Amino acid sequence: MNTKVKNKARLTGILYLLVIISAGFSQGYVRGMIFIPDDPQATLSNINSSEGLFRLGLVSDLLAFLLDAVISILLYQLLKSVNNTMAVIAAVFRLLAHPAIASLNLLNHYMALQAASGSGFMSSLGIEQQEAWTILFMNAHNAGYLLAGAFFGIHCLLLGILLYRSELFPKVFGILMVLAAGGYLLETFGNFIFPGNQIVLANIVGVSAAIGEVSLTFFLLFKGVKGKQDNAHLL
Repeated sequence: MNTKVKNKARLTGILYLLVIISAGFSQGYVRGMIFIPDDPQATLSNINSSEGLFRLGLVSDLLAFLLDAVISILLYQLLKSVNNTMAVIAAVFRLLAHPAIASLNLLNHYMALQAASGSGFMSSLGIEQQEAWTILFMNAHNAGYLLAGAFFGIHCLLLGILLYRSELFPKVFGILMVLAAGGYLLETFGNFIFPGNQIVLANIVGVSAAIGEVSLTFFLLFKGVKGKQDNAHLL
């Protein structure tokens, strides 16, 4: 087994684990605890009383998206021998999902903080207007998160196909990533077409993505890749 390939796979696993922790903290803990979709007053109060945590959530997300840009390239290098065109497209969709769309979407997270704190031009607003702007920006961030999820879902679908065809990874990871892709796409299109089912759809993507991405991450981290063939051509 080519040591460079295995080391590259393990580096991908380390970075992927950092992304899961960072994104899980910001989306699952910070915004999950602070953002109350149907309660603008509580959301504004939560942001102001936990301003440091809310800012940390933004930074944590940004770190995850920066790391995801590197992961996109590493996955491409590991899988380009399977199908170079598909590997390129998969990398592009991942780059668009998080480093591009989701990073830009953090402006909505930041503007929610500005609205809640009443700083800058928001200082002239009354409390009800502050609450309205705060919840508007938080809802806009949630919509942006879903849009990024559509691109990431396509990435997971292509990644799953590549993993299934690759000799470097057990085929089960390809199947699991395709299922994760279905979860992401179902959440995005389900929320936009059939609103009101956010909790159910979030649970679906939570389970499918957790099983697919976490299992792949730990395989990369501890095993690297499988097989005994010379993989020098992957570099």
